[in-house]
Amino acid sequence: MNDLIAKAAIDRRIAEIITPVVEDLGYEIVRIRLMSGKETTLQIMAQKPDGTIEVDDCGKISTAVSAVMDVEDPILDAYTLEVSSPGIDRPLTRLKDFEQWQGFEAKIETDELIDGRRRFKGELAGVEGDEVLIEIEEGTIGLKFEWLSDAKLVLTDDLIREALKGRKDGGLIDETQFDEVQTIIDSDDNVAPDKRSKKRPSSRKEMN
Repeated sequence: MNDLIAKAAIDRRIAEIITPVVEDLGYEIVRIRLMSGKETTLQIMAQKPDGTIEVDDCGKISTAVSAVMDVEDPILDAYTLEVSSPGIDRPLTRLKDFEQWQGFEAKIETDELIDGRRRFKGELAGVEGDEVLIEIEEGTIGLKFEWLSDAKLVLTDDLIREALKGRKDGGLIDETQFDEVQTIIDSDDNVAPDKRSKKRPSSRKEMN
């Protein structure tokens, strides 16, 4: 599991538990994050191999993940499980994402300074071996995938048009209907089905 999918140690542990379950259902995990605050939230972004996902798909993933998490019990505290699409200005967490979204604008951050900078913004130019190619003001440069700490698409008119086309052609999730499928876990990590809900949309398109 690449660090851009599951960065922290607990995220990687959760990934080990749930990835086989999610893949057996026919989906891919795009990102896993266990986020702490006033409430602890386990956020899972997923999609079908063709990049689409629907409300019912999120529900299936939520149910399956809840069951295996209840058995493995890697999170001690009560938490909220959120299963969502990656969103329009999606995170780029796998090498193939950079190839798929070639021609669209992205923001990339690296762990270490590269020629005096860590942040790069420009048009994706595909991949070459283990390098991500991005066209910045100085020209097209290559960044080794292992150097990256974060990457996501920039919300542009072209990206929105592509997303709308994808919904029409491929049945991408309709974010005007809901933000995420959410399952509340009680202090014993037992699923409380009556608390499962579909939240109404927020003002933002991304779900992270």
